[in-house]
Amino acid sequence: MHYHLIGICGTAMASLAGMLLARGHKVTGSDQNVYPPMSTQLAALGIEIIKGYRAENTKIGADITIVGNAISRGNPELEAVLEQRLYYTSQAQVVQDEFIRGRRSLVVAGTHGKTTTTSLAAWICEAGGLDPSFLVGGIVQNFDASFRVTDSDFFVIEGDEYDTAYFDKKPKFMHYLPEIAIVNNIEFDHADIYDDLEDIKWEFSRLMNLVPGNGRLIAGVDSPVVVGVLNEMDGKLHTNIETFGLSDNAKWQARYIDLSGEKTRFTVFCEGTSFGEFETSMIGEFNVRNCLAVIIAANAWGISNEQIQRGLDTFKSVKRRMEIRGVRRGVTVIDDFAHHPTAVEETLKALRMKFPAGRLIAIFEPRTWSSRLATFQEPYSKAFGYADRVIIAGVYNTAKASELGKVLDVNELVDDLNLRGKHAESFPDADSIVEHLTPELAEGDVVAVMSNGAFGGIHEKLLAELGKGDIAAASDAV
Repeated sequence: MHYHLIGICGTAMASLAGMLLARGHKVTGSDQNVYPPMSTQLAALGIEIIKGYRAENTKIGADITIVGNAISRGNPELEAVLEQRLYYTSQAQVVQDEFIRGRRSLVVAGTHGKTTTTSLAAWICEAGGLDPSFLVGGIVQNFDASFRVTDSDFFVIEGDEYDTAYFDKKPKFMHYLPEIAIVNNIEFDHADIYDDLEDIKWEFSRLMNLVPGNGRLIAGVDSPVVVGVLNEMDGKLHTNIETFGLSDNAKWQARYIDLSGEKTRFTVFCEGTSFGEFETSMIGEFNVRNCLAVIIAANAWGISNEQIQRGLDTFKSVKRRMEIRGVRRGVTVIDDFAHHPTAVEETLKALRMKFPAGRLIAIFEPRTWSSRLATFQEPYSKAFGYADRVIIAGVYNTAKASELGKVLDVNELVDDLNLRGKHAESFPDADSIVEHLTPELAEGDVVAVMSNGAFGGIHEKLLAELGKGDIAAASDAV
């Protein structure tokens, strides 16, 4: 079959493209936002990308067109597909039909931590000898890919709560047939498609209700909203419920957490009985929760504690999750995907613990739909508490965001941060941030860049400018 993907450079779409290619299908795609890491992955696979959405793209002769969830009516290529009555479907539906049905599926869902938890689950399943297929919304460094297709019965997938396509408004995770579902946490997000928290709670309750009687629902009860959904669904869920967290009301608990060393150490208890001691190179309490959820799922699939620990020992995390992009002149530049206020706070909290002596500088680009709107205006003013200095970039594509509602007021946010005792500023783009910040950086500083997009190549630009200082210093020494 020839599959053509409209919006191929989205994380899920690019991964699906690779999976279809691995199955022997012909794959092409189109997109207007082409940048790493997905563009790099597609190029390495030899998948043709047509730049731009045009009606004539339909002449490529595809058997099936997959419409990405970022594609809406008015897109010229989509309009041509509809006018010509071509066969089209969604990314999530193809994943269900081609790769999951008939297999044992682990779906990882939640507002935060999905990508890291899914990646860790895939790697621990690999360490446990299950040879899993997987689909993740990021590049898993252990596999150097965001997907894999095997002949195994086991499939691990990130369950996104975002809608499936313009013609299918239910969340993607409703397509993934979970035998095991992990719900790490639930908060309000995606203000472009959900009206309020109640909307999101309803969708997660539907996911929970998909888990069969011989499966597992692994629910993070440190999240009060998860607890609320479980209470509302009391007596309606016909599956095995495994609650987890750091709190005393969880069935599975992580206790005796030691964050002081090179590795994070913790002991897992199940219903008050010690299950085992574990350690991980990942930092932060939120990553302890991620590990705990995966330990429960791995145990359900028969993976031993020794195999779990082997996976934890060798796990390399995910690109763009507290990823060190480089060190120049003693300045560490970190790339992170955080955009929700809770994720921003947890990321900075973990980095503060990892680098207790250095100055922590947070650079944030409001780029997701929710972060561009005023929805989180007040929470953002609290989210940067662990940073010593904060730089807020201009809101990405303000004109488009304003179509959905009131846009985040960056100047107000900067004023609020300064009132809280932070050294906060705003600059419009990556180039101006690099120009103003680089001369002030000193050895020991840690720069955490947080954005879900390319952010104008700011990481490379910062490192390049800092590198010029190395050259100048060497020249002076000569």
